[in-house]
Parts: sequence; structure tokens; C-alpha cells
Amino acid sequence: MGKVIGLISIKGGVGKTTISCSLASCLVNEFNKRVLLVDGNFSAPNVGLHMNVIESEKTIHDVLAGKSSLFEATHNRFGVDVVPGSYFYNLKLNPLLLKEKLSHVKDKYDFIILDSSPSLNDEALASIISSDLLFVIATPDYPTLSCSIKAIHIAKKRGNKINGIILNKVRSPKFEISLEEIEEVLNVPIVAKIKDDKNALKALFFNMPVPLLRRNSKISKEIRNLATILCGKEEKTSFLRNFFLFNLRKEEVNRQILKEELYKRTFD
Repeated sequence: MGKVIGLISIKGGVGKTTISCSLASCLVNEFNKRVLLVDGNFSAPNVGLHMNVIESEKTIHDVLAGKSSLFEATHNRFGVDVVPGSYFYNLKLNPLLLKEKLSHVKDKYDFIILDSSPSLNDEALASIISSDLLFVIATPDYPTLSCSIKAIHIAKKRGNKINGIILNKVRSPKFEISLEEIEEVLNVPIVAKIKDDKNALKALFFNMPVPLLRRNSKISKEIRNLATILCGKEEKTSFLRNFFLFNLRKEEVNRQILKEELYKRTFD
């Protein structure tokens, strides 16, 4: 039975869709996993632009409105099964049906990635309650930190655990909130720390995931590290770094803890 991974953030511009598409393509092309990527941002869908599904006769909107099956709305791109959203859908739909729709295909995939809505509404809630694992995408600034607090509060209120923070667009530590401060405020471990990378813009321009454009880019390397843990594999580090654990960065230690938790509680 596949696991649904929800990537959430109650703030736009943090790179959530870039990370969703990158993680999906990495799991498929580097770990040979079966992955379904679903656009859960029903008001302003963008997954199609990142995954080269520019026009689609059927979308997740049609699925939720009962006018299409998930199979009919699925397009294979770069090895990933993609369910895009509609840019112009104006009929009534119920976002909270998402979990029930996904339940019909969970046994066909190893992972289902949900790129959620950045709005504090039923769209974001639909991704939260549909997910087996939840990660908050954040950037190291105070506006995003306050929004992340809201996202975590909503998830916990629904009884959903946040499995980690993916810190994105890290630029200058001198003018940003530190990893330690973010963890202390949010009370959630940071499991990936991604430096700002212009390859994200290049990949969007070419309508493709970052790891397929630049396998060794900053984004690709850290996404690969996270995907490694999600697949239950050992993260590649040098012998000396494995032997002297104090040389591991905080996010690397957090990923090892996450791996132990997942395989103890989720993947048994």
C-alpha cells in the first residue's frame, strides 16, 4: 500500500511545487518507485507547468466533481504519473473528497505526492487529512515562520503529525533565522536544508523537474538525500562522517531519526 506524502505551506512563494515535482521525479528515476503526483492546489494549480502537462482534458477538478476517474485524469511525464489541476474550472467541487478518491489507487503506487494549496481553507485541509506523512515547506524568514506555525497547528488539531520541515531558499545566514531557532519555535525537526538555486527557475522555464535538468544541483542533491530516507536506504556519506557522528549536520541527523521512525511506525 502506497504512502501519501503531503507537502504543505500556508504561504506562497516558498518553492513547494518545485520540491513536490523534484521529489516525485527523484523517487521514480533514481529509486525506481511508482509515484503519483497530484495537484492539490485547486484554486491556483501549477504542477502541470512544472511537469509539462500544459493542457489536459481531465483534471483533479473533474475527479473531485465526479466527472472523471483518477485514471482518466492521469498523464505520465518523466516516469511520474501526474494528475494536474484546471486553470479555469468554475464548477462546484468538494476538496474534502480527495482522501476518498486517492484510496482507490493507493495500492498501485509506492508514493503519492500531494502539492497542497497555500491558502488556509478546505483545499489545504484536504491534503492534510489525506496524507500519511506531512512535511512543511518553509523559508528562513519571519513571515514564513508565522505561517508555518499556523500550518502545523492545523495539522496537529486534526491529529496529523508533521514529520519534518523542508527549509528552502536558504541564502545568507547573517540575515535569516537559524535552523536551531526555527526548530525551537516550530517544535518540528528540519529534515532538509536547500540553498537557493537558480536551477529552479531554469527547470520551470523548460517545464521539467529540477533533478532531470541538473542532477547535481543544490536542490537535486538535498531532495535525493530526503528521497533516500523515504525509501529506507542509507544516505551516502564518507566513512569518516559516518564514524564521527558529530560531523553530521543537524538536518542529516534528523533524517536518520526520521528513517528510524518511519520504518518502525509506518512501513512495518
